[in-house]
Amino acid sequence: MAAPVGATDYGAMAPTRWILTFLALALGTAVGIGGFTFIYGRGASYLTNDPAACANCHVMNPQYSGWLQSSHRSVAVCNDCHAPHDLIGKYWTKASNGWHHSSAFTTNRFPDNLRIRPVNRAVTEAACRYCHAELVAAVDGPMGDQPRECLTCHSDVGHRGRAPLFLAGAPGASHNGASEHE
Repeated sequence: MAAPVGATDYGAMAPTRWILTFLALALGTAVGIGGFTFIYGRGASYLTNDPAACANCHVMNPQYSGWLQSSHRSVAVCNDCHAPHDLIGKYWTKASNGWHHSSAFTTNRFPDNLRIRPVNRAVTEAACRYCHAELVAAVDGPMGDQPRECLTCHSDVGHRGRAPLFLAGAPGASHNGASEHE
């Protein structure tokens, strides 16, 4: 006997339906956990230029306090020195650092003495050179053939009293057993 018009054979669709149900549940779980984590971790604050966002994690409080006491407090915020000045580079750096930070904090594998990663050190060096272009040109020599890293001598400018954060990887820097992270 033929099936009535409009009837559906649910037995034949079962594998597709189960796969779609599983995918919907997996996506819903991922979005739910991601959304909760984003809200709990105050993720939206990291999309701003507010320096207080950098102190959402207690481990950054010394750097934030150092910035509040620094000469740069009145002219620069965290993103001015720690993110590229173009929109894509800025948010790519923030996303990359956010991933590294959140995974380190989630797994409880962050060092007591934070160290800047080489990629972030390069971003910070570029920011120094961007804002202080005339001065840097004079320091690098008349032909620009003797470049020096600003952070070698000016390691605690943005974070008064927090020089070890910036000295990671600098020539002659003392590592004091600290590991690299930012």
